Amino acid sequence: MNKMRTSPDFVIVSAILLLLAIGVIMVYSASASFAYHKYGDPFYFAKRQLLFAALGVFLMFLIANLDPKKLYEWATPGLIFCFILLIVVLIPGVGILRNGARSWLGIGAFSIQPSEFMKLAMIAFLAKTFSRPDYQITKFSTGFLPGLAVLGAAFALIMLQPDLGTGTVLVGTGIVLIFAAGARMKHLFGFIMLGVAGFVALILAAPYRIQRITAFLNPWQDPRGAGYQIIQSLYAIGPGGLLGAGLGLSRQKHLYLPEPHTDFIFSILAEELGFLGAGTVIILFAVLVWRGLRVAIGAPDLFSSLVATGITAMIMIQAVINIGVVSGAFPVTGITLPFLSYGGSSLTLTLVAVGVLLNLSRFTRR
Repeated sequence: MNKMRTSPDFVIVSAILLLLAIGVIMVYSASASFAYHKYGDPFYFAKRQLLFAALGVFLMFLIANLDPKKLYEWATPGLIFCFILLIVVLIPGVGILRNGARSWLGIGAFSIQPSEFMKLAMIAFLAKTFSRPDYQITKFSTGFLPGLAVLGAAFALIMLQPDLGTGTVLVGTGIVLIFAAGARMKHLFGFIMLGVAGFVALILAAPYRIQRITAFLNPWQDPRGAGYQIIQSLYAIGPGGLLGAGLGLSRQKHLYLPEPHTDFIFSILAEELGFLGAGTVIILFAVLVWRGLRVAIGAPDLFSSLVATGITAMIMIQAVINIGVVSGAFPVTGITLPFLSYGGSSLTLTLVAVGVLLNLSRFTRR
């Protein structure tokens, strides 16, 4: 690691803080009606989002100033620990069941989602593995396959919960890392084809996933059932126009769009702030991806480059899928929008990942 240190990337910090500010405001706006009806407090979700945002920012700046060698040292123990958590969460009576998925560990109001932490642990582990001087990823049996096996094992445990959305982000990020590490295209293409076949099989194995696909193709076929969410989301986005209805003036958040402060927060943002508000958020994500790739390209070593690539890819994939879902371009997957959607584990983990990216940016050749 280059000993020449600079300040963390100011553009990344600015983009993140702006996204967080927009997120806290929109969580309040999107959840106030629902929170009042359910908890008698319109600030119920906003206060918790602000708390997790503050914790995440603290951890982000803390990690941005740590010795970057620690990430390399913790990569393997961190992955093992996350695998243990993914096994523990599947134990009935231990893992918390929410919305049909046993994805949470915790007591009372405090809970974590182990699959979220696995995403960052997998990035660090694969980057460490692929950056070893003796590792030859171009060889199928001793290079390409071992990394793929670890990725597949994590995906299998996540699917047992089941959580196809998080599993998709994990695998997508892994594919980007394998590509960036220099895998042969014929190996990568073969895996993608196999993955597509497996993805189709997973959809066919679960009736509710088939319903999501049919609802994606024609939501009006079942407007009160499988197609309800996407229809209500489009009802929110459509009237937004150029400037939107105004902050706090959404109609769909009033118990029409289910839990609008989580997966479908972008719909409410588009309804209230219009094309300009939605476009601003997309531009901020684009800036974040640009600066992340800049860190990866200018990194002083392969490990740092792959970690920066993986973190950037993880955020990009999740944002693209979420925005695609709420706008009707993709089937509903249950993936949150980074930095904006309500959720403690997801928000904290993503800010920790950005902290790692900021740490690496201090050593980037500029």
